[in-house]
Amino acid sequence: MKVSGETKIIGIFGYPVTHSLSPLFQNAAFEALGLNFVYLPFLVKPEDLKGAVESIKSLNMVGVNVTIPHKKKVLVYLDELSSEAKMMGAVNTICYRDGKLIGYNTDGKGFISSLTKEGKFNPQGKRALILGAGGAAWAISFALIEAGVKRLNIANRTIKKAEILLERLKEFFQDKCEITLIDFDKVNSSIVMNEVDLLINATSVGMHPEDSLLINPELLAPHTFVYDVVYNKKTKLLKAAEDRNLPCLGGLGMLVYQGAYSFEIWTHKKAPLKEMKEVLKEQEKCFVT
Repeated sequence: MKVSGETKIIGIFGYPVTHSLSPLFQNAAFEALGLNFVYLPFLVKPEDLKGAVESIKSLNMVGVNVTIPHKKKVLVYLDELSSEAKMMGAVNTICYRDGKLIGYNTDGKGFISSLTKEGKFNPQGKRALILGAGGAAWAISFALIEAGVKRLNIANRTIKKAEILLERLKEFFQDKCEITLIDFDKVNSSIVMNEVDLLINATSVGMHPEDSLLINPELLAPHTFVYDVVYNKKTKLLKAAEDRNLPCLGGLGMLVYQGAYSFEIWTHKKAPLKEMKEVLKEQEKCFVT
């Protein structure tokens, strides 16, 4: 990579941000297509978010990704929102175009692409249970309903957050899908788990070695596909699924696909998925604990 006066800048705003793998595969993508772009991580504290967003214009950046904890709070500083970003009330991608900052959300599309292309799982007509009600759960919930799931059950330890998500989903998808809340204490029930075709952990539980399993793996039905959005390791949930010979995926695919969609927004070019995935293979080999 050769940086010059004509190099275009893209980055990621987060707090923390040092763990992000996005610079690794985005810069590989730019290099693969011979684009004079560079992707940089920016540590942005919550109190500095407004100034950071304004700097996209003042520095004439192409755009940025937005990650925790800024995905919702950044909306008020943008000029336009895509339809997905409006529905979800969250943004993970910003593009500076024609003097305007435009917000997008590619997380949901990234999840569906990973699920269908890598997992070979078609969610249409299926019954899904999602654990969590944070940003990942919002994006995945909207995407699953648009992809045609028959039923979506949501379980979160803080019931109020789950209720807010439920209300938002019903606002947009009142008659399209059966959407219900499940008391988190009642998730570990054979009655509940027997009716789950797709189990998604959309929480950060599993990221740390001391994290315990949220579900009893003995209750996983033989027809269940397990997806864990945690991407920095093979979690206990994924190990349990493998032990029961269940199809499963970690969150690395979702990360790459959402990044690929962001890449295409910024560059108007087809993302080189092969190269983006290739550069993460060495990283994935470390995901053993």
